[in-house]
Amino acid sequence: MAGGPEFEGRKSNVRRRRSAGAAVILYDYFRSSAAYRVRIAIELKGLAVEHRPVHLLRAGGEQSMPAYLAKNPQALVPALELDDGVVLTQSLAIIEYLESVRPTPRLIPQDPILAARTRAVALAIACEIHPLINLRVGAFLSGELNIAPDSIEGWRRHWILEGLQAVEKLIAPSPFCFAAEPTLADVCLIPQLFSARRFAAPLDHLPRLLRVEAACLDLEAFTRADPARQADAE
Repeated sequence: MAGGPEFEGRKSNVRRRRSAGAAVILYDYFRSSAAYRVRIAIELKGLAVEHRPVHLLRAGGEQSMPAYLAKNPQALVPALELDDGVVLTQSLAIIEYLESVRPTPRLIPQDPILAARTRAVALAIACEIHPLINLRVGAFLSGELNIAPDSIEGWRRHWILEGLQAVEKLIAPSPFCFAAEPTLADVCLIPQLFSARRFAAPLDHLPRLLRVEAACLDLEAFTRADPARQADAE
Protein backbone atom coordinates (compact mmCIF):
# COMPACT_ATOMS: atom_id res chain seq x y z
CA MET A 1 0.00 0.00 0.00
CA ALA A 2 1.32 3.44 -0.91
CA GLY A 3 2.36 5.70 1.90
CA GLY A 4 1.19 9.20 2.61
CA PRO A 5 -2.17 10.83 3.30
CA GLU A 6 -5.46 9.22 2.45
CA PHE A 7 -6.71 9.69 -1.08
CA GLU A 8 -9.22 12.53 -1.15
CA GLY A 9 -11.13 11.47 -4.26
CA ARG A 10 -13.37 13.88 -6.13
CA LYS A 11 -14.66 16.84 -4.23
CA SER A 12 -18.33 16.48 -5.10
CA ASN A 13 -21.42 16.66 -2.91
CA VAL A 14 -23.60 14.75 -5.36
CA ARG A 15 -21.85 11.36 -5.29
CA ARG A 16 -21.88 9.20 -2.22
CA ARG A 17 -19.09 6.96 -1.05
CA ARG A 18 -19.74 3.22 -1.06
CA SER A 19 -19.20 3.13 2.70
CA ALA A 20 -17.63 5.27 5.36
CA GLY A 21 -14.27 3.47 5.15
CA ALA A 22 -14.22 2.71 1.41
CA ALA A 23 -10.75 2.71 -0.09
CA VAL A 24 -9.55 3.74 -3.52
CA ILE A 25 -8.44 0.52 -5.24
CA LEU A 26 -5.73 0.10 -7.86
CA TYR A 27 -6.15 -3.07 -9.90
CA ASP A 28 -2.57 -3.86 -10.64
CA TYR A 29 -0.07 -6.41 -11.96
CA PHE A 30 3.51 -6.14 -10.82
CA ARG A 31 5.06 -6.60 -14.27
CA SER A 32 2.65 -4.40 -16.24
CA SER A 33 4.46 -1.27 -17.38
CA ALA A 34 1.13 0.61 -17.61
CA ALA A 35 0.33 -0.26 -13.98
CA TYR A 36 3.92 0.62 -13.05
CA ARG A 37 3.35 4.15 -14.40
CA VAL A 38 0.33 4.62 -12.17
CA ARG A 39 2.15 3.24 -9.13
CA ILE A 40 4.93 5.80 -9.65
CA ALA A 41 2.44 8.66 -9.94
CA ILE A 42 0.62 7.50 -6.79
CA GLU A 43 3.91 7.35 -4.89
CA LEU A 44 5.12 10.73 -6.14
CA LYS A 45 1.86 12.31 -5.01
CA GLY A 46 1.94 10.54 -1.64
CA LEU A 47 -1.45 8.91 -2.03
CA ALA A 48 -2.68 5.84 -0.17
CA VAL A 49 -4.53 3.21 -2.19
CA GLU A 50 -5.39 -0.45 -1.82
CA HIS A 51 -3.57 -2.62 -4.37
CA ARG A 52 -5.47 -5.59 -5.79
CA PRO A 53 -3.38 -7.78 -8.08
CA VAL A 54 -4.89 -9.02 -11.33
CA HIS A 55 -2.67 -11.85 -12.59
CA LEU A 56 -2.39 -11.59 -16.36
CA LEU A 57 -1.25 -15.19 -16.89
CA ARG A 58 -2.83 -17.32 -14.17
CA ALA A 59 -5.95 -19.35 -15.14
CA GLY A 60 -5.92 -17.91 -18.64
CA GLY A 61 -5.62 -14.37 -17.31
CA GLU A 62 -7.65 -12.95 -14.43
CA GLN A 63 -8.21 -9.80 -16.48
CA SER A 64 -10.60 -11.80 -18.69
CA MET A 65 -12.79 -13.04 -15.84
CA PRO A 66 -16.35 -11.63 -15.66
CA ALA A 67 -15.83 -9.83 -12.34
CA TYR A 68 -12.91 -7.83 -13.72
CA LEU A 69 -14.45 -7.31 -17.17
CA ALA A 70 -17.38 -5.64 -15.41
CA LYS A 71 -14.91 -3.05 -14.16
CA ASN A 72 -12.74 -2.77 -17.29
CA PRO A 73 -14.25 -4.17 -20.51
CA GLN A 74 -10.86 -3.83 -22.22
CA ALA A 75 -9.47 -6.57 -19.97
CA LEU A 76 -6.39 -4.49 -19.21
CA VAL A 77 -4.60 -3.22 -16.14
CA PRO A 78 -4.46 -0.82 -14.48
CA ALA A 79 -7.89 0.28 -13.36
CA LEU A 80 -8.53 2.70 -10.52
CA GLU A 81 -11.76 2.27 -8.56
CA LEU A 82 -12.67 5.42 -6.66
CA ASP A 83 -14.27 5.45 -3.23
CA ASP A 84 -17.72 5.95 -4.76
CA GLY A 85 -17.34 2.92 -7.07
CA VAL A 86 -16.50 4.81 -10.28
CA VAL A 87 -13.78 2.99 -12.23
CA LEU A 88 -11.17 4.80 -14.32
CA THR A 89 -9.13 3.00 -16.97
CA GLN A 90 -6.05 3.68 -19.13
CA SER A 91 -2.88 4.65 -17.31
CA LEU A 92 -2.46 8.15 -18.77
CA ALA A 93 -6.09 9.03 -18.11
CA ILE A 94 -5.72 7.81 -14.52
CA ILE A 95 -2.57 9.90 -14.04
CA GLU A 96 -4.27 12.98 -15.50
CA TYR A 97 -7.08 12.41 -12.99
CA LEU A 98 -4.58 12.17 -10.13
CA GLU A 99 -2.97 15.37 -11.39
CA SER A 100 -6.32 17.16 -11.27
CA VAL A 101 -7.28 16.06 -7.75
CA ARG A 102 -3.77 16.26 -6.26
CA PRO A 103 -1.95 18.91 -8.34
CA THR A 104 1.25 18.89 -6.27
CA PRO A 105 3.82 17.81 -7.02
CA ARG A 106 3.10 18.67 -10.64
CA LEU A 107 3.70 15.94 -13.19
CA ILE A 108 2.74 18.11 -16.14
CA PRO A 109 4.72 21.38 -16.25
CA GLN A 110 2.83 24.65 -16.13
CA ASP A 111 4.73 26.04 -19.11
CA PRO A 112 2.66 25.12 -22.20
CA ILE A 113 5.67 24.18 -24.35
CA LEU A 114 7.16 21.96 -21.67
CA ALA A 115 3.72 20.48 -21.00
CA ALA A 116 3.35 19.59 -24.70
CA ARG A 117 6.84 18.09 -24.84
CA THR A 118 6.20 16.11 -21.68
CA ARG A 119 2.97 14.70 -23.07
CA ALA A 120 4.66 13.95 -26.40
CA VAL A 121 7.27 11.74 -24.72
CA ALA A 122 4.62 10.06 -22.56
CA LEU A 123 2.52 9.34 -25.65
CA ALA A 124 5.53 8.17 -27.66
CA ILE A 125 6.07 5.53 -25.00
CA ALA A 126 2.52 4.66 -23.98
CA CYS A 127 0.94 4.77 -27.45
CA GLU A 128 3.78 4.00 -29.88
CA ILE A 129 6.09 1.54 -28.11
CA HIS A 130 4.07 -0.21 -25.44
CA PRO A 131 1.05 -1.38 -27.52
CA LEU A 132 3.32 -3.20 -29.99
CA ILE A 133 5.12 -5.28 -27.36
CA ASN A 134 2.41 -6.09 -24.83
CA LEU A 135 1.09 -9.48 -23.80
CA ARG A 136 -1.94 -9.71 -26.06
CA VAL A 137 0.02 -8.68 -29.18
CA GLY A 138 2.58 -11.39 -28.40
CA ALA A 139 -0.23 -13.91 -27.88
CA PHE A 140 -1.77 -13.01 -31.26
CA LEU A 141 1.58 -13.26 -33.06
CA SER A 142 2.30 -16.68 -31.57
CA GLY A 143 -1.23 -18.10 -31.62
CA GLU A 144 -3.07 -16.71 -34.64
CA LEU A 145 -0.06 -16.08 -36.88
CA ASN A 146 2.09 -18.98 -35.64
CA ILE A 147 5.21 -16.81 -35.41
CA ALA A 148 8.18 -18.39 -33.67
CA PRO A 149 9.14 -17.13 -30.18
CA ASP A 150 12.56 -15.88 -31.36
CA SER A 151 10.90 -13.81 -34.07
CA ILE A 152 8.46 -12.33 -31.57
CA GLU A 153 11.35 -11.35 -29.31
CA GLY A 154 13.04 -9.71 -32.30
CA TRP A 155 9.78 -7.85 -33.06
CA ARG A 156 9.65 -6.53 -29.51
CA ARG A 157 13.29 -5.40 -29.46
CA HIS A 158 12.84 -3.65 -32.82
CA TRP A 159 9.93 -1.51 -31.66
CA ILE A 160 11.44 -0.84 -28.25
CA LEU A 161 14.72 0.37 -29.74
CA GLU A 162 13.14 2.39 -32.53
CA GLY A 163 10.94 4.17 -30.01
CA LEU A 164 13.56 4.74 -27.33
CA GLN A 165 16.11 6.04 -29.83
CA ALA A 166 13.61 8.76 -30.72
CA VAL A 167 12.84 9.50 -27.06
CA GLU A 168 16.60 9.87 -26.45
CA LYS A 169 16.54 12.84 -28.84
CA LEU A 170 13.29 14.32 -27.54
CA ILE A 171 14.25 14.78 -23.89
CA ALA A 172 16.41 17.49 -22.32
CA PRO A 173 17.80 15.95 -19.10
CA SER A 174 18.14 18.37 -16.21
CA PRO A 175 18.43 15.83 -14.51
CA PHE A 176 14.95 14.42 -15.26
CA CYS A 177 13.45 14.34 -18.75
CA PHE A 178 12.52 18.03 -18.84
CA ALA A 179 13.02 19.57 -15.44
CA ALA A 180 14.63 19.44 -12.04
CA GLU A 181 11.67 17.34 -10.84
CA PRO A 182 10.04 14.25 -12.37
CA THR A 183 7.24 14.73 -14.88
CA LEU A 184 4.81 12.48 -16.70
CA ALA A 185 7.62 11.75 -19.18
CA ASP A 186 9.78 10.21 -16.43
CA VAL A 187 6.78 8.32 -15.05
CA CYS A 188 6.40 6.63 -18.46
CA LEU A 189 10.10 6.24 -19.24
CA ILE A 190 11.17 4.17 -16.23
CA PRO A 191 8.65 1.34 -16.80
CA GLN A 192 9.59 1.25 -20.49
CA LEU A 193 13.26 0.83 -19.62
CA PHE A 194 12.22 -1.99 -17.28
CA SER A 195 10.40 -3.65 -20.19
CA ALA A 196 13.37 -3.08 -22.50
CA ARG A 197 15.60 -5.07 -20.17
CA ARG A 198 12.99 -7.82 -19.84
CA PHE A 199 13.19 -8.30 -23.59
CA ALA A 200 16.99 -7.97 -23.74
CA ALA A 201 16.96 -4.73 -25.73
CA PRO A 202 20.41 -3.06 -25.53
CA LEU A 203 20.41 0.37 -23.89
CA ASP A 204 24.08 1.34 -23.63
CA HIS A 205 23.82 3.58 -26.70
CA LEU A 206 21.13 5.70 -24.98
CA PRO A 207 23.15 7.64 -22.37
CA ARG A 208 20.62 10.43 -21.86
CA LEU A 209 17.87 7.97 -21.00
CA LEU A 210 20.19 6.14 -18.63
CA ARG A 211 21.13 9.38 -16.86
CA VAL A 212 17.46 10.19 -16.38
CA GLU A 213 16.84 6.67 -15.10
CA ALA A 214 19.63 7.04 -12.53
CA ALA A 215 18.12 10.31 -11.30
CA CYS A 216 14.67 8.74 -11.00
CA LEU A 217 15.89 5.66 -9.17
CA ASP A 218 17.49 7.89 -6.54
CA LEU A 219 13.94 8.82 -5.50
CA GLU A 220 12.09 6.60 -3.05
CA ALA A 221 8.82 6.99 -4.95
CA PHE A 222 10.30 5.22 -7.97
CA THR A 223 11.92 2.45 -5.96
CA ARG A 224 8.70 1.77 -4.00
CA ALA A 225 6.83 1.36 -7.28
CA ASP A 226 9.41 -1.09 -8.67
CA PRO A 227 7.90 -4.40 -9.85
CA ALA A 228 10.19 -6.45 -7.61
CA ARG A 229 8.83 -4.67 -4.52
CA GLN A 230 5.15 -5.41 -5.19
CA ALA A 231 3.24 -7.91 -3.08
CA ASP A 232 2.41 -10.02 -6.15
CA ALA A 233 5.97 -10.07 -7.52
CA GLU A 234 7.16 -13.49 -8.71
